[in-house]
Amino acid sequence: MTAGRFITFEGIDGSGKSTQARLLSAYLKSKDVDVVLTREPGGSPGAEEIRRLLVEGAPDRWSGETEILLFTAARRDHLERTIRPALDRGAVVISDRFADSTRVYQGAARGDLRDIVDRLHKAVIGLEPDLTFVIDMDPATALSRGLARQSGEDRFEDMGQGFQERLRIGFHELVADNPGRCHLIDGHRNPDAIAHDVALILEMSS
Repeated sequence: MTAGRFITFEGIDGSGKSTQARLLSAYLKSKDVDVVLTREPGGSPGAEEIRRLLVEGAPDRWSGETEILLFTAARRDHLERTIRPALDRGAVVISDRFADSTRVYQGAARGDLRDIVDRLHKAVIGLEPDLTFVIDMDPATALSRGLARQSGEDRFEDMGQGFQERLRIGFHELVADNPGRCHLIDGHRNPDAIAHDVALILEMSS
């Protein structure tokens, strides 16, 4: 493992990416690697406050443009307080979502807003992951799993299956556009089998 690596997990709601982020964190910690497991939106006190604004409430609570601003504000705090300090000390940072989610959710599925997302990201974030795993799953299956959690953070799930289908297309396009960084992982399997593939890809990329 190379120290100071930034690894992200992406995918539609209910795809199992959070589980895989936790499993990879546990795997690396078993090898005595300094790991910081975090998430977006959130990952720092200020960003967690913004999280509640984004993932709770009615689907039409915010426009796509307003969501971009809120996500970017949360991400900047996350970067300053959690991600950058960990990378600077040589830790491996594993994040459950990062800027790719904004590119797909708001930049594509919520409207033709990718240019706004990219310009804001370049201006105030300026960091890309070293490695990204996109956990792929059938939207209907993922949506039923996501809603079954009854987490109270169902705002994006409540946008419906059509929205999840657009997201899946967006994530496939993301992988195609970033073949060196992004890896599409079949999520229709046992979590341990998926985790094995993730670990293998990680080791091969080290």
